[in-house]
Amino acid sequence: MAGTNSELELIAEGPAIILVEPQLGENIGMVARAMANFGLAELRLVKPRDGWPNDKAKAAASKADHVIDATKVYETLEEAIEDLNFVYATTARERYGFKPVRSPVTATETLRQKFKAGEKTGVLFGRERWGLTNEEVALADEIVTFPVNPAFASLNIAQAVLLMSYEWMKSGMEDLSHTLFEPVEQKQATKEQLFGLFDQLEEALDARGYFRPEGKKPRMVENLRAVLSRRALTSQEISVLRGVVGTFDKYSRQNPRGHEGVAEQGEFPADDSDNG
Repeated sequence: MAGTNSELELIAEGPAIILVEPQLGENIGMVARAMANFGLAELRLVKPRDGWPNDKAKAAASKADHVIDATKVYETLEEAIEDLNFVYATTARERYGFKPVRSPVTATETLRQKFKAGEKTGVLFGRERWGLTNEEVALADEIVTFPVNPAFASLNIAQAVLLMSYEWMKSGMEDLSHTLFEPVEQKQATKEQLFGLFDQLEEALDARGYFRPEGKKPRMVENLRAVLSRRALTSQEISVLRGVVGTFDKYSRQNPRGHEGVAEQGEFPADDSDNG
């Protein structure tokens, strides 16, 4: 699958994700995939409607096999959470009770702290159609709710798990601006290279009557150079542009590059854009 690399360290930690009476195997699989994306690995199911294991869940997990294969099934919610020290219940509905209600950011910070302290934690997610009952929410320590459109607050179960898993991953990052990869480092082109581009392009345009009327040529050249020097072009970018301009002289619409009888090698600079 795109974006997967078996040679890198697989993160598999954090709170257990508990799905209460999930219905569709596809949803369970997408939950597993979302968990794996953000380093969670412990999935618990309470009375899945279509039983377990489930081929549709396996397929929808998109190779998050370490999550699917380790999934545990329980008959009751009490059994599913009895070994946990702290549990959140997710809900989009207002509950009239005495439990604290947290945002995902605050909730995952709490879960991270308890994880570091060696405590076992979990997050409850309800049924696809109506979520968790009040009795099930009562078994949790606190409630977590997502900042969604009040008039359209229903989330797909996999979406809800994805949001919570994402916040979990963020809670462990020292630098939230960090990215997994950076663009290839390139050197800024020298002025000599930039001047070469100017000369080549201006000559090609001049030969085709671009600079008309003649009296406006200085200003048109000035504007063209301003556009090309507006940003700091790299050596590779200069090469790409000169390769493009070079084809204007070497090839035509009637005799394109690769056309029978036309030489492949031109005298214009090669496009080295793939050379990093």
